[in-house]
Amino acid sequence: MTAPLISLEKLSVGYGSRVVLADVSLAIAPGSFTGLLGTNGSGKSTLIKTLLGILPPLAGRLVFNPTNGHAPALGYVPQRETLDPIFLLSSFEVVLMGACARVKPGRWINRAEREWAHHCLEETDSAALGRKRFAELSGGQRQRVLIARALATKPDFLLLDEPTAGVDAAATQTIMELLLRVHAQHRLTILMVNHDLATVRKTAREVIWLHQGKVLHGAVADLLSREKIEEIMELELH
Repeated sequence: MTAPLISLEKLSVGYGSRVVLADVSLAIAPGSFTGLLGTNGSGKSTLIKTLLGILPPLAGRLVFNPTNGHAPALGYVPQRETLDPIFLLSSFEVVLMGACARVKPGRWINRAEREWAHHCLEETDSAALGRKRFAELSGGQRQRVLIARALATKPDFLLLDEPTAGVDAAATQTIMELLLRVHAQHRLTILMVNHDLATVRKTAREVIWLHQGKVLHGAVADLLSREKIEEIMELELH
């Protein structure tokens, strides 16, 4: 049996003394595509930040199982990037940020890393955006560049926080097709926060649903059936 990529063992997450989620136990399998659902304030972003190491666990354990003898590399796509327009960064330079974990401070980014950044732009159909200022891109274009930046980290585990928030239907379809292609080609483990049940149903294979401080984890066919959705939403309404 394949070992999970990440195990949460009685994990509690939150801020300081404020617990948002408590006693969470689940495993994320390598190569899985999991949707993370829940209402605003349910703990989705808090859980993502804990997985990324931005927030320390309040209790329990978060176990990352080695991949090829090393801790899994994490790639992250935020809901939106708040780069100040005063910084005249090109999209290519934004993607190069993904190499920072491999390039020591004060070192030049070598040709191999720059070529990899160009490859990641090509893989996300963003090669034509490389020379353009990131601040001038549309919402959908920015998200593709941010996915390219995450791929530039050479991740084993890709975490996305609402990658289609604030973009139109055409851009949403493009982004989701891109994620499915990357998932299939690289067998990336993906955890994606998304409010759109239809989008999650079409793309993910598993679901983690946070509601009322509890965690449901299972197959899309089980948790996103009409009967189960009605049951969960009724719980939330009450």
